[in-house]
Amino acid sequence: MSAQVHVPSLLTRVGTASVLTLAVTSSMLAPGLVNDAEAATHSAKALKVAASKKGAPYKYGAAGPSRFDCSGLTLYSFKKAGKKLPRTAQQQYNKTTRITASKRKPGDLVFFHSGRSVYHVGIYAGSGKIWHSPKTGDVVRLAKIWSKSVWYGRVR
Repeated sequence: MSAQVHVPSLLTRVGTASVLTLAVTSSMLAPGLVNDAEAATHSAKALKVAASKKGAPYKYGAAGPSRFDCSGLTLYSFKKAGKKLPRTAQQQYNKTTRITASKRKPGDLVFFHSGRSVYHVGIYAGSGKIWHSPKTGDVVRLAKIWSKSVWYGRVR
């Protein structure tokens, strides 16, 4: 609160460029921006939530709390971690920050694609594995990434 009170005096003392920089870089003055540490915390929580759903049955269109499809599991997990995601795997891909495989971290989303279309999503668990809800007749489980046709996204 004190930073907002002092902005007019900063404007006079340091100029508009510094105030603009302050407004863009300060989460207190620009709510909604998430730094790397906050993103990591949300991702770690979402990963724990997904793992806690081990054995929950797959159900097309389900987003918890006891049945899930793939994007329903990621949506539910991040919602419990305090982050909002859209409903489908493709929409979730469109909403995340792209990262390379070498930069992936536990809690990042793994998107399986055919061409330019995303058809499946899971939460990266580390060591080349994901938590996901695979298909009808299966359950939420930890699995090795089985394809090279994947993209990675970070929820901010």
